[in-house]
Amino acid sequence: MKVLITGATGLVGQALTNMLLDRGDSVNYLTTRSSQIKNEANYKGFLWNTEKQEIDRSCFEGVSAIINLAGASVAERWTSKHKKAIINSRLNSLNLLYNALSEIDHDVKHLASASAIGVYPSSLTKLYEEDEENLSNDFLGKVVRQWEVAADNFTKLGISVAKLRIGVVLSGKGGALEKMAKPIENYVGAPLGSGEQWQSWIHVKDLAHMFCYVIDDEMSGVYNAVAPNPVNNKELTKAIAKVLDKPLFLPPVPKFVLKLMLGEMAQIVLGSQLVSADKIQHEGFVFEYAHVEKALEEIYETQKKDS
Repeated sequence: MKVLITGATGLVGQALTNMLLDRGDSVNYLTTRSSQIKNEANYKGFLWNTEKQEIDRSCFEGVSAIINLAGASVAERWTSKHKKAIINSRLNSLNLLYNALSEIDHDVKHLASASAIGVYPSSLTKLYEEDEENLSNDFLGKVVRQWEVAADNFTKLGISVAKLRIGVVLSGKGGALEKMAKPIENYVGAPLGSGEQWQSWIHVKDLAHMFCYVIDDEMSGVYNAVAPNPVNNKELTKAIAKVLDKPLFLPPVPKFVLKLMLGEMAQIVLGSQLVSADKIQHEGFVFEYAHVEKALEEIYETQKKDS
């Protein structure tokens, strides 16, 4: 299979690319930098510019599936400029792919697009499944709604579409875990806010595997990309500290402090989404890392081996 990936150089994109190449697939990827282009037998880069709506259409040659991971990070301060970048980067990338495919002959049958559990309203008690109709009206909720609509447009081209609503991705190569672990490593770790807010997480390897699983079976619809055993912020903080063998002795960081530090972006760490993984499991997907302790142990053991 030949797969086209957007966002291939990001945290998830790198893990996914390695997994596809390891199992013998070919990967085309899109990049904005000519310096990042490689031209190998099974790994080729192509230029695009989502702002100018320009793309090298040869990227689609022989491609049967597209995995879309493109989008500006939500983990930077939400200035009005960056909020526009968060939305536009997601919509422009999908619109560019759609417009290009609508004008050429191609073999693309399937699109698997990243989405986010931020589409669900914050709640300490409600378990969210994919058929939830009461979606969030905050900034992240509105972003995800528009993101998913842009992905669904591809069905007009006869392409089946799957949307993976991704939770907190745990990886040893940056991302959320690095930000959570740093204060713990420096002996200033503490739960955030009440610490009771749910953190529906997933190991990056399971997430990469899930994208592969979805494109292999050309699955369509919405799937929650979270492990089957979510934890709250207090439990996650304690689990990280335990694996790192560091003490936790500071009181929780109050909500008002987080809001002063992070502004509107505080909703990322204070929001609570308890999300079900039942649907993808009923499709036969098996998680390698179903419990957060095992996931963290694997991540830090791998780090030690690589260092």
